[in-house]
Amino acid sequence: MSTPSDDDFQTPPPTEPIDDTPTVSCSRCGNEWDLAYELDELQLGNQSVEQFALDHHRHTGHFPDGVTPWVVSCRQCPDGEQFLSDGPARRWARTHARHTRHDVAIEHVDEQHIVSHE
Repeated sequence: MSTPSDDDFQTPPPTEPIDDTPTVSCSRCGNEWDLAYELDELQLGNQSVEQFALDHHRHTGHFPDGVTPWVVSCRQCPDGEQFLSDGPARRWARTHARHTRHDVAIEHVDEQHIVSHE
């Protein structure tokens, strides 16, 4: 068996450029967007999809396909928020319950959890 040379470990350059720009679609709007602007201009990196979804909701009143928010709502007052991940939703619920002594509901898809003020 021969000893490997440096040439054995080099990968050839790709024949076509790789386009790995994420895309987001919305069946309600009937559109699909690539996130080149969020990646290149805004430099959001891994948060580009989340930021696009939040902006889309802010402008249209609904989230794009495949995005289901965590809905946090106080059971006693009109306060509430929507989050795209469970960590911030749970943090908001705990903080609100601690400061107001109100119970807070956290809902996501078919899951519901109550954060008690006690």
